[in-house]
Amino acid sequence: MSVLELIKRLSNAHGISGFEDEVKEIVRAELENYVDEVKIDKMGNVVCVRNGNDLRLMVAAHMDEIGFMVKFIDDKGFIRITPIGGWFSQIAVGQRVIVHGKKKVYGVVGCKPPHLMKEDERKKAIEIKDMFVDVGASNKDEVLEMGIEVGNPITVDREVQILHKSRITGKAFDNRAGLAMMIEAIKTTKSDATIYAVGTVQEEVGLKGARTSAFAIEPHAAIATDVCVAADFPGAESSYMDVKLGSGPAITIADASGRGLIASKKVLDWLKSTAEENEIPYQLEVAEGGTTDATAINLTKAGIPAGVISVPARYIHSPVEVIDLQDLENGSKLIARALETAKKYFR
Repeated sequence: MSVLELIKRLSNAHGISGFEDEVKEIVRAELENYVDEVKIDKMGNVVCVRNGNDLRLMVAAHMDEIGFMVKFIDDKGFIRITPIGGWFSQIAVGQRVIVHGKKKVYGVVGCKPPHLMKEDERKKAIEIKDMFVDVGASNKDEVLEMGIEVGNPITVDREVQILHKSRITGKAFDNRAGLAMMIEAIKTTKSDATIYAVGTVQEEVGLKGARTSAFAIEPHAAIATDVCVAADFPGAESSYMDVKLGSGPAITIADASGRGLIASKKVLDWLKSTAEENEIPYQLEVAEGGTTDATAINLTKAGIPAGVISVPARYIHSPVEVIDLQDLENGSKLIARALETAKKYFR
């Protein structure tokens, strides 16, 4: 399967935080012939173990995507929602969505139309609390007959499309792109370490799966895969970042202005030297906002050396994220080679 086909399968699958089962099955199917054991832990993480020597290495990629949850169904059949994960509310309105009840039900995110708004209302951002999902029902009973109830997850209805050359757009590249990198790396690495490839749950709502899985594994070192903000489009100039699509995967030095991960010198030497020795293009990221599974892993038990390899992405946390497949492919190469060189740095 090509990288494009893999990312299509992963991105087009649905799974908000806590409801990652559909994605989990893809990870299992892709890796079960390349590892010695696949298990689901108590938190719901999928842990793929390839046996090797005493050096334990972890690669973590979160499976969940941002979405919504059914909060309330009113008498007229409109569904009130709560966001799961970080949403910019103006992106949510007008989206077509899928309510995952007893069956998949399609709907649209609506709000009070501007034609009925007062002038001051039109100047204000519409908040998610003022939005609703319309599934075409006339009353609450019809919604219930569709198999929808409070607590059902809701995802955006969007599929991957090819743009120009190696650039593609789709939903949930955060973090299905990271998942694809991890899967491809495990398939190709020749590392003789014991490798734990973990599809983690609930990253978007608190890095939960990474924390519990790292506690159980207690690896000597770990790599989290994710996406990072590309700053190569209009409006991003003020970020003063030089991360671009097509210039290679990004190695994180610090994120969340240091409140998240500050990668150790040993981790940075490991990842940067591996990239340079193998002539893999890479970029360096210092970010003010957002963090990854690496933060939770780094703070587990007595501390675990952890780094991040990311695919630069435009329009993160939207249904139209854009990445360059070359960055994804180079990221998987970097992870695969880093797993092979880790023995020089960790014990």
